[in-house]
Amino acid sequence: MSIFNKVFRKDVNEKIALNSAEAFAAIALVAIASDGYLSEAEEAEMKMRLGRMQLFKSSMDSFERMNNYLVAALKKHGPNELIQCAKASLPPTLAPTAFTIAVDLVFSDGTVSSEEQSFIDDLRRILAIPDEMALKIVEVMTIKNQG
Repeated sequence: MSIFNKVFRKDVNEKIALNSAEAFAAIALVAIASDGYLSEAEEAEMKMRLGRMQLFKSSMDSFERMNNYLVAALKKHGPNELIQCAKASLPPTLAPTAFTIAVDLVFSDGTVSSEEQSFIDDLRRILAIPDEMALKIVEVMTIKNQG
């Protein structure tokens, strides 16, 4: 390995430092990007949904900074690593809420791609959402986003 590679190489095993709000937002961000495309409209939708939550009341002023940090982490580390770091930082009591918001965001554009379906299945396992609860959440979000 060249000396420059040693100096400029980023540690691929470095973890992404997240607080609770950032962890929650990271899950939402990966959800809207799970179809392989991250649009401004989806980011605006995510901001609106998160802005309604008590968890984000104090951090919405710095939402753009947080979002930029998370988008950079997503690009650098990929969705799997970002989700794993988010899970590690997310309080377990917020896991069902994060799953629900992720499902709602995936459904909000009116279509659910096979990539998005896979993401939701993976997220359910990663966050340890019981099958019965996950099914109820998906059923309710399907009804909510019809029409």
